[in-house]
Parts: sequence; structure tokens; C-alpha cells
Amino acid sequence: MNENVLGDDEAFVQGFVDGDERALAGIYERWSPLVYTLALRSLGDVGEAEDVTQAVFVSAWRSRATFDSTRSLPAWLVGITRFRIADAHAARSRARALVRQLEATAGVEYSEDPTDVADRLLVADELARLEPVARQVMQLAFYDDLTHVQIAERLSLPLGTVKSHIRRSLERLKARLEVSIDAY
Repeated sequence: MNENVLGDDEAFVQGFVDGDERALAGIYERWSPLVYTLALRSLGDVGEAEDVTQAVFVSAWRSRATFDSTRSLPAWLVGITRFRIADAHAARSRARALVRQLEATAGVEYSEDPTDVADRLLVADELARLEPVARQVMQLAFYDDLTHVQIAERLSLPLGTVKSHIRRSLERLKARLEVSIDAY
């Protein structure tokens, strides 16, 4: 961006409000380091800070008509940044709560890999759709790591019935999961 545009703040801000994309580029060039630093200090994660920075400037661009030119542009951007950082913290809290809920209901250890969490959620949801006895057999087999014999003894079921529940449940889960995966 040329120095004359950056040096003339009033014309620069007016260009932004009027929808001049060069003014947006100039605002980004000038103020993104501040926005990024605030986000990084609060969130402690480079990727999240980059996402917040992008979201701030997208929000600023979309709501540029509401900008009060009697206010300071950097202060306005910092205000938007605070809201976006709060949104990121809230999303982080929701994700942690979901993982805790999954761990409590499924008895599975926490994993840092989001793919593992998504897979566990998908499997837990599919297990919840099974009939109660089959669901209980599957949970004992996979979450408690019991053998067929141990499950039969614990549930007072014949060994053949336990094996049949596991086989049928695995076939149902496989069919449902294949449909889910094919949908993507």
C-alpha cells in the first residue's frame, strides 16, 4: 500500500467505509500485527490467533457501514478482536465439555487428535442406536475390554448369544458407518 494512503488516516478510513478494497488491504497491513498479537497472547495458539485475525478483518469489512468515524479505527478493531477472542475461548470450552461428556459416557481416554475425538463420537452415537442388550454387550467388549466369556458371565447370557450380539452389532455398525463415510 502506498504511504500517502496510509498517512492520510481520514481519507484512508473513508475509503474503507466506502468499500475500497485497497483501504481494507492497508488496514490489514497496518493493524493485523496488533490484532494477531492480542489473539496470540490470549489464546496461546498460533493457528487460533491466525483464525481470529482473519475473522476480525472479515467482520470489520462486513460491518464497515456501522463504523462511527468519530471513533478510532484501531480501537474499533480491538473491540472486534475482543469479541472474536471470546468466541474462540467459548468454542474451546464447548469442545472440552464435549470431550469430557464423551469420556464420561463412553469411558474412553482423551486424545489430542481431533480425528480420534470425531471417530469416538461417531461410534458412541452409533452404539447408542443399538438395542439395550446389544449396546451393553458392545460396551463391555470394547470399553471394558472383556472377553466373550466374561461378558456372558457378567450378563448371565449364553456364550452363543453374546457372540451373536457382537457379530450382528458389528455388522450394523459397519453398515451405518460405511453410509456415514460415503456421505462425505
